[in-house]
Formats: sequence, C-alpha cells, structure tokens
Amino acid sequence: MDQRNGWRNQAEEKGYSVTTSSKGSLAPGTVVTGRWKGRRYAIQRLLGQGANGVVYLVKQVDSAKLYALKMGFDTVDIQSEVNVLKALQRQRYRRGVTGRDISYLVEVDDYSFQGREIPFYVMRYVKGEPLRAFLAKRGGAWLGIAGLHLLRQLRQLHESGWVFGDLKPENVLVSPYGEVELIDYGGVSGIGRSVKQFTEWYDRGYWGAGGRTAEPSYDWFSFAVVCIHLLAEGPLKRAATQLPQTRSLNDLTAILRAEPALAPFREWLERALAGRFKDTAEACELWRELATAAFGRRRKPKGQTPRWMLGAFAVSLTLLVCALYLTLRF
Repeated sequence: MDQRNGWRNQAEEKGYSVTTSSKGSLAPGTVVTGRWKGRRYAIQRLLGQGANGVVYLVKQVDSAKLYALKMGFDTVDIQSEVNVLKALQRQRYRRGVTGRDISYLVEVDDYSFQGREIPFYVMRYVKGEPLRAFLAKRGGAWLGIAGLHLLRQLRQLHESGWVFGDLKPENVLVSPYGEVELIDYGGVSGIGRSVKQFTEWYDRGYWGAGGRTAEPSYDWFSFAVVCIHLLAEGPLKRAATQLPQTRSLNDLTAILRAEPALAPFREWLERALAGRFKDTAEACELWRELATAAFGRRRKPKGQTPRWMLGAFAVSLTLLVCALYLTLRF
C-alpha cells in the first residue's frame, strides 16, 4: 500500500472511515486562478478529501458554471488522474455517446498558493448530493437506480483498463434522478497493478477476502460493501470492529442473509463479494434486472394507507418511474 495511506489508522470518528487527509482545505469564497490559462474558479464548498488531494465544488467566475475541482498534493499523481479522465473521454467519443455531457476533463492548470505551485484539474459536476444523503431522503428503493448508474461508471473504467480502487459513499454524488458522478479519481489504478489507495471497510484485503490487485472484481467487492453499509450500517460496523484474525468474508455474507433491506439484491451482492461475474458488463445487466424487479414489487401500496402517505408515495413513485425510464433508456 502507498505510504500516503497512513490516514487509514486514524480514528473512525463517525463509525466509518471518512477522513483521508490531515491537510487543510481552502475556505468558501476563495478564488483559484490558473497560472497558465488564467481562468478563475470561486470555491463553493468542499466535496471530498483524499490521500492525494482535495475536491471542491467551484463556480467559474466568468460563466457561473459549476464544476468539480481537484487540487493535488503531487504533480505525478494528478497527471495520472488526468490520463484516466482523458481515456474515459476518448472512449465516450469513440462510442458516440449522446444525451449527457461527455467532457470528463475541462482543464488542467497550476495554482500559486503561499509560494507553492499546486496542480489542479477541473472536471464536470453533476448537481447532487452524497450517496448516503440521497438514499436517506429517497429511501433504499433508489439504490437500484443509483447502483446501476454507478456500475455503468465502473464498467467504463474497466473497459478502458482501469480500476477505481477507493470506492466509498463519499466519492459518489447522485443527482435527483439517480444519475451518478465519481468525484475523486485518486485511487484509480491500471488493471493488473496494485491498488494504490483504499479505505478499510471497502477493501477486500481488510476482510481477508482476496488481494489488492487492481482488477474489476476488486471494485465489485467494494460496491457490495458500500451497499451493505448504506442499508445495514449497524451490523457492518459491529463486524468491522472485530479483531483482524476473526474478521472474514463470512461476516459480510451473514449480514446479507440476515438483513431484510438487502434481500432484493442479496444474490447479486454475494456474487460480487466472491468475484463471480464474467465481467462488469454482466454485473450491470444482472443488477438492471434486479432493479427493475424491485421497482415492480413497489408499485402498489398494500392495505389502508393515510391520504398524506399516499400522496408522498405517489410523488416518490413518479420520480422513481422517471428515473427508471431514463436509466434503462440508455
């Protein structure tokens, strides 16, 4: 593991690993001006923090457009992430993808701060909220839609020769209709190499379930633990705090089989934990089938229901129908 991952040993303040760097961040309102291109970006708020940089929501001063800006601690690391984003962008252009902004990378520049040159890059931003907050507001049923979008993002990475590596809820933003954006590519590694950055709970090595070679199955495992975390946080926390010699994949499997909230995706998640998909395309297709089936089971409320609840259900159902249609359309 990269030595910069000393953050993994910090206390889990909220019950799960979220603090990935002790480096400070810039205050909202700070204007970041590119040294070479001169474009200016006003920081709105912090989006995320990783072992090799900080991600901000920014507004371009001249156009008022919103973007995500990643400010790095090391030029080599930033260049590696830029290469990944360029590869993804080329892939989407070759496929002739339409219907959404395919410009992953907006620009790359340096920022002069306190006598230092700090590398940064700007990428597109999906207006939304962290995955955990999104599901807390909308309900677990929306995991089907958001999960499918996330798997499609991972599929693009895998087919371009990369593995995301440090997959966790904090690195995922979700739009009101379930569209997903990954916001920190600092853990991306080339397939076949070692995963260079990870967070304990979502790392299969932490559970004694496999090595840290960058391969699609590593991301499948992380995705599965993310789902368990979001829908069964208490049991996962208890399992994760066991001694290393007693903690194992069996703990995760036991949670899957015991928690009703995970039932719609149980079979898929067990396969993901064991790495039993042919490829990520197959994983996407099977998840899509499960998400569609789960949606069908929720269409009609049973029994006598208060009118206000029926109204809220109708609104939620309408949004879910629209999201499902848009998701399965492309």
